[in-house]
Amino acid sequence: MRNQEEGITGFDLAAKLHLTDPDRAVLIKINGEEKDFTTPLREGDEVEFVDFDDPRGKYTFWHTSAHILAQAILRLYSNAKPTIGPPIETGFYYDFADLSISENDFPVIEAEMEKVIKENYQPSRVVYKDKREAKNAFVNNPFKLELIDSLEDAGEISSYAQGEFVDLCRGPHIGNLGKVKAIKLMKTSAAYWRGDNTREMLTRIYGVSFPDRKMLKEYLNFLEEAKKRDHRILGNKLDLFTFFDAAPGMPVIKPHGMIIWNRLLDFWRELHRKAGYIEIKTPTMLDKSLWVTSGHWENYRENMYTLELEKAEYAIKPMNCPACMLLFKSTTHSYRDLPLRIGEIGHVHRHELSGSLNGLLRVRAFHQDDAHIFMKPSDIREEILGVLRLAETVYNTFGLDYHLELSTRPAKSVGTDADWEMTTRGLQSALDEWGKEYRINPGDGAFYGPKIDLHVKDALGRTWQCGTIQLDMSLPERFDLEYTGDDSKPHRPIMIHRVIFGSIERFFAILVEHFSGRFPLWLSPRPVRLIPVADRHIDYARSLKEKFLAVIDPVEIDESHESVSKKIRNAQNDQVNYMLTVGDDELSSGHLSVRTRNNVQMRDLKPEIFLENLHQEIISKALHA
Repeated sequence: MRNQEEGITGFDLAAKLHLTDPDRAVLIKINGEEKDFTTPLREGDEVEFVDFDDPRGKYTFWHTSAHILAQAILRLYSNAKPTIGPPIETGFYYDFADLSISENDFPVIEAEMEKVIKENYQPSRVVYKDKREAKNAFVNNPFKLELIDSLEDAGEISSYAQGEFVDLCRGPHIGNLGKVKAIKLMKTSAAYWRGDNTREMLTRIYGVSFPDRKMLKEYLNFLEEAKKRDHRILGNKLDLFTFFDAAPGMPVIKPHGMIIWNRLLDFWRELHRKAGYIEIKTPTMLDKSLWVTSGHWENYRENMYTLELEKAEYAIKPMNCPACMLLFKSTTHSYRDLPLRIGEIGHVHRHELSGSLNGLLRVRAFHQDDAHIFMKPSDIREEILGVLRLAETVYNTFGLDYHLELSTRPAKSVGTDADWEMTTRGLQSALDEWGKEYRINPGDGAFYGPKIDLHVKDALGRTWQCGTIQLDMSLPERFDLEYTGDDSKPHRPIMIHRVIFGSIERFFAILVEHFSGRFPLWLSPRPVRLIPVADRHIDYARSLKEKFLAVIDPVEIDESHESVSKKIRNAQNDQVNYMLTVGDDELSSGHLSVRTRNNVQMRDLKPEIFLENLHQEIISKALHA
């Protein structure tokens, strides 16, 4: 909206527009810039009010809440030293030095936070003209002094004050603390200053806040449901994967997990063959010179595992791209060969700090469903559409909705203005034709080209960034890749990097949580279990198993001496899709008694009908049952 009055503030305008509810107008943007609500408005200013339900609103709300936490901590523990307290995707945290607490202390801290909120301060911006003045304000906090020293010499430095508490901060904040109606501390952990394990150990406190108590209750209920679906818990319960102390962050996929893994890869390969991809496999370890050419040695070495062999340096690949460049370069190419679509399930290794490892979601060794598409500029739009069609097919198969984000040229980049304009226009043209709403992230592209990110939404409404489509003008240049054009002259190909699963391990974890371990039949590691009533029924169960294996695999027989009811409970706990009781009636009639894991029972079912139903459920990749 455009402001028509001179001299009023953001506060005044929000009140005039009745945007005073706690979840409304938590952030103000004036002429596209985030500002404080005390900023005087001029006639003609473009004003945008951002609510809590917008990610930018949550960021500001949780940023302010981190300051509330720090203020409460200093009131209770005067010797503590605040360091940094950013908002994160699920709330906020603050790191403190010289503080020793446990979660048993949370009620007292939360009570003090509530007092701060009731005092309803309006966070105000304090400006220091230079680093010297800023350092004088924080002279007793060495962590703040280090942060000030690390700032670029860009003139004035800001902090924010609320009551007696002042914190180094660029802001902005919500207009008044009274908008925070519910706040809760979630957990505490240790953290290294600036993520460096050679630096001071700090106490990190995580929290979350909302403009409504009902939102907090819903969030806590959501966390309980998410906990039930935790892939680490279900992975252990269903015997899908594990980790060895001898290989931290490097997953071990167990036999039942391998059934899911192989079906994911079979599905991937089937779709890619149909879409005109060829598949390759490149070395896991490559010479230093390759990584120097690609730029990884200079820019990514701290994340790479390196070694020396026969007086030469090597690195275990953290990504597949450079080896694919060598493959393209090893053969001459004509414009008639393009677009050339090359896929690879590449096993890559990246050094992640031990504290950041998280089941299959954050690991040190993983597989990427990479593909590199080499093409002419005229191919961009259609190739992007082809990748989007492929991604939609994959995500729809698993019942995952998704949204798209286009990230454009960052401040530091390679390539000419013309290259960036051409590639960005190609991506945007494809997205416009695709017709699905997308968000633009200005300046968030890779240094070598613009990109599209695909974020999937699971059964709990959580979003996960899985797929990405990146245009790259850098690697073809670095590796001097060429093809012969229809003018018989050499030309530089444009290249797409793309993944759809992303990390297969991570996608595996997402599916475990999305399905809560209740996999659809085509993906299930335990699709059918035969349950003999007594030992005399085992031979018949074995004969049924042989028939069933022609349609579905694996088929299990519970030959234990447990009661039938216990066997059924065990099968349900194992998330078996179909349980077949085999007793005297089934033996004499030749019919089947079937129970689904949802406790739907079907009696007197002919084996051929059951098998046909299984077959149809598998080939359709049905999500039910």
